[in-house]
Amino acid sequence: MVSQRTIARLEARIHERAAHCLEFEIADPRASFITITRVELSSDLSSGKIHYSVLGDASDRSKAKHMLESAAGYIQRRVARVLEMRRMPFLKWIYDDSIEQAAKLDEMIHQALKRDEEIHVKGHAETEDAEKPWQAEYDEFELDDDDDGEMKPKRRH
Repeated sequence: MVSQRTIARLEARIHERAAHCLEFEIADPRASFITITRVELSSDLSSGKIHYSVLGDASDRSKAKHMLESAAGYIQRRVARVLEMRRMPFLKWIYDDSIEQAAKLDEMIHQALKRDEEIHVKGHAETEDAEKPWQAEYDEFELDDDDDGEMKPKRRH
């Protein structure tokens, strides 16, 4: 049984090395739009998943997927050299849409806040037009400025 600390250390090394390969060693322009978001290894270290995201639209995602499928063996070998393990885990590339989901959620929150603000402004305008209960009490009085310099409430007749 491998400790969680060892698994976390190996995941970090795989993440670092695979990202380095994509950024500096693969001469494909599609690789520059790929970001590795996380790496997960199984508890027995026989397999692992490299989660990635792609900057761009669905067409860019498709192109990046094909590029990763063709470069997977190369990246696996480059990672194996750094890990120095007896048996290298089989690495599978998985598209991570969490960034897109976060952007959608952020947009939904923004729209909800905007709607709340519109409702608040509309409701505030309606309440300003309506007479407030405390206002009726004070409408019965006027402020009287006597010659003594003090403002006193004066009953309206």
